[in-house]
Amino acid sequence: MVKNKTFLRIIFILCGVLLFVEAIGYYIGDHKVAHATAIDKKANRKRLTDLRAENSILRSRLRSLNPDGIYIVIDTARNRLFLKYGNRTIREAIVSTGSGNILKDSDGRRKWVFDTPRGEFTVKTKYVSPSWTKPDWAFIEEDETIPKNFKDRVENGILGDYALGFGNGYFIHGTLYRRLLGRSVTHGCIRVGDEDLMAIYTAAGIGTRIYIF
Repeated sequence: MVKNKTFLRIIFILCGVLLFVEAIGYYIGDHKVAHATAIDKKANRKRLTDLRAENSILRSRLRSLNPDGIYIVIDTARNRLFLKYGNRTIREAIVSTGSGNILKDSDGRRKWVFDTPRGEFTVKTKYVSPSWTKPDWAFIEEDETIPKNFKDRVENGILGDYALGFGNGYFIHGTLYRRLLGRSVTHGCIRVGDEDLMAIYTAAGIGTRIYIF
């Protein structure tokens, strides 16, 4: 799994390499050198063959980086989510992503950074009418006592109608704060409006790839 890079950036780089390789191949194949020796021509033909083989490998790599089927791309800088099928964007949604704020507990022994993780992930879980099990930081942030009873941590109606988990407690879920969509205000999860969330939940299955940058 590639962390802290986007498959889109890799695609752009590979496209540039492909163009360079093809340009070199064209030059070697078609440029006539008046005084080239038979040895030079043989070397050029071998180089051209090697370049074409490299080109083929790069094209295969490029195709592998362009996922088949449904996948999700999240641009945290612009707070946008793209539901895609191959090269086609099926739906674009305004979302909210991590604020980047830092929270420490009173004795300074624990710290939380509220960033949305970057990298490649997959949908691991799907929930209808999800409940939120509040972690310690949610109580510390509100200057409340951390409960000992698990039931006191469970809160309903906060995450919207659907949630898609992609690991380590991070979810794509709904929001009560629609006016904040488009802003970086979350604790790391991806908040989505109701209609967009329903479309994403319906289209994405377990194993659907998620690319976050």
